[in-house]
Amino acid sequence: MNLEAIKLSQLRALLAIAKHGNFSEAALHLDISQSAVSHSIATLENELGVVLLSRGRHGATLTPIGEQIVSHAQEILNLIEVMGKEAKLSNGLQTGHVRVVSFRSAATHLLPIVIAQFRQRFPSIDVTLIEHRGDDQVEQCVREGRADIGLICLPPPTDFQTWELMRDEYVVLLPPNAKVPDNQLTWDYLETYPLIMPPQSDYCSILIRGILKQAKRPIKAAYEIQEDSTIVNMVMQGLGATIMARLAAEPLPSNIQVHSLPDPLVRVIRAAIVAEALYPPAVYAFLDTLKQVSSQFLAPQLQVARDMEEPQLHGSHRVISPIQYHH
Repeated sequence: MNLEAIKLSQLRALLAIAKHGNFSEAALHLDISQSAVSHSIATLENELGVVLLSRGRHGATLTPIGEQIVSHAQEILNLIEVMGKEAKLSNGLQTGHVRVVSFRSAATHLLPIVIAQFRQRFPSIDVTLIEHRGDDQVEQCVREGRADIGLICLPPPTDFQTWELMRDEYVVLLPPNAKVPDNQLTWDYLETYPLIMPPQSDYCSILIRGILKQAKRPIKAAYEIQEDSTIVNMVMQGLGATIMARLAAEPLPSNIQVHSLPDPLVRVIRAAIVAEALYPPAVYAFLDTLKQVSSQFLAPQLQVARDMEEPQLHGSHRVISPIQYHH
């Protein structure tokens, strides 16, 4: 055998004959002469030392070993095609610009990690990060073409294509001196604290008020505060309790109490692009990095304490470990 002498043109000729059943139609398909097809097959058989085709009056059929070789030949040509696509993609990733728009907590905790890893892979591609307060502004920014990718929490619009990145649980934050009976937070206990909430128009506030209504608990917001950091500091000073998405609450003071809601509630964080828009390769490469980082670094760290194998206990409450951003 002389495997190093095998040419791709010989494999293509074999596949064409296997598909069409004779040399003449294979030649037409490959746009070469029939004698060139015959020569390719004869040379390939000689180099492999086996008979690949049974020639007859009605055409050519694969021998048993020919069927096996055809399968391998197809795999080889498929891999060659993949190599070409990857090379083409790489050429398209030598330069470029990706614009990402996001709400604050994802822009703070998720996207810097993604951008850092993306820049390591594609140092010549520029990344712009735009931050907005609400999903409506994020969606508008993507829809108007001012950003390529948006991170959203609201149910996606029908004209968007989305990918779920992670699920961020809403937790209850209590002052450091809170004493939760039996370490089990109940709605009744939560009602003993003034409730510090985002404004009613805020998406997170809508979700929280919905679960309170479902639990048949009166919604009595003692304070309506826009900034998450202000809410956390107010809880630290004993001015009340709050319900907040865990990612939005970070970084948490070490002695603040963190509890799961009596009825679980999560927000789904998604990456979104306009479904019918045409994007350069750099955008899809950034999406791949975004999905990889979300699954490898953040999502496992955002599981609630009850899902951990050994929940940590601290005083009278259960502590959810801080988010770790590296292995």
